[in-house]
Amino acid sequence: MCPRTKEQNELIRMQRREQILDAAACAYFRTGGSFDIRDVAREAELGYGTVYHYYPNRHLLIEDVLASGFERCEQALTEWANICGGSPDDRQLLTYCKSLLRLWQSDARAYLVYKMAAEHYAGLPEKDRHPTKRRFMERLYVPLQSITQREDDSVDHMLAVLVGCCGLHYYAGTSELDVDRIAKLAMQAITKES
Repeated sequence: MCPRTKEQNELIRMQRREQILDAAACAYFRTGGSFDIRDVAREAELGYGTVYHYYPNRHLLIEDVLASGFERCEQALTEWANICGGSPDDRQLLTYCKSLLRLWQSDARAYLVYKMAAEHYAGLPEKDRHPTKRRFMERLYVPLQSITQREDDSVDHMLAVLVGCCGLHYYAGTSELDVDRIAKLAMQAITKES
């Protein structure tokens, strides 16, 4: 066997890091946010030392979980905004709700960004809480509010429906979300229709 190349080692390192970040997001839901490195190692089916090598403490791990979740959520919002143009109609907003739910269902890190936002990032150390809230507001909330042209609390209600219903997937172990039904409920929250 030939020794691995530098590129192969880098690929393995990136894959391992992704595996650890996914496991950390899942561990967050299983433990209510009070996980430690051992919980992540168990979830990732890796040795404690391997996880510790990448992340010597849970705060650095949560920081990277949220950073990668933010990137994915920001990308989803940008893609949707580019597709719908300047002012979306309700049908396009419904499509965004569905795409956000699908993203969250397949990506615990992306969901964690919104879940923790609903809790005002209370699980973060004080020094990280304010910058994370600011990033959420500036890059996800205010752009969505601006695109939807709603300045009242209807975006809050729409996101609350989406976050709450997706929580069933992570906390209650619901295997599949009824994306269409949940998106319609979220739209009722934003359009204030019964």
